[in-house]
Amino acid sequence: MNWYSSILELIDLRSFSNLWYWIALAAIWSSVSHWVLGVPYDIIQRARRNGGQAVTDLEDITRVNVNRLLFIGRVSGLWILGFVCFSLSALAMLGFWYDVEFAQAVFLMGFPMSLVGLLNLSTARLIESEGSSGELLYKRLLRCRIYTQMVGMVSIFVTALWGMYQNLSIGVLG
Repeated sequence: MNWYSSILELIDLRSFSNLWYWIALAAIWSSVSHWVLGVPYDIIQRARRNGGQAVTDLEDITRVNVNRLLFIGRVSGLWILGFVCFSLSALAMLGFWYDVEFAQAVFLMGFPMSLVGLLNLSTARLIESEGSSGELLYKRLLRCRIYTQMVGMVSIFVTALWGMYQNLSIGVLG
């Protein structure tokens, strides 16, 4: 066995049969579920339990992240939207029309992440318009987290089904 075939076995671009893809998928969804609008979930829990300075810290970090997200959306939101739509369209076309498995795998990660991005932007706008603080802020952040987890569960389920289908069809055809 030569070194070239060993390297190609290690860096297998057949994504759905590669353990690294599934580890990356789990890590991405774990991270996205933990950080709600850039605020770690443990800070939200600590503020609910302890009150006082923890609530002030939560409101400050949320205000900073909401302002940052809305500033980016207002200044370059249309450009970002255009780039994301172009990228997702290209990945979908390459993946599902031209049957490129790597593009399918990246699309199945990227499309749900774009939905989470829209959810975060919507929640940030709601927090800003209401001037949310205290119990209302907890409610908004926790609802955003629950919706993010729901998108993640559906995404992982669909990705797993598609990955099993791909592995079985390639195994039968290959």
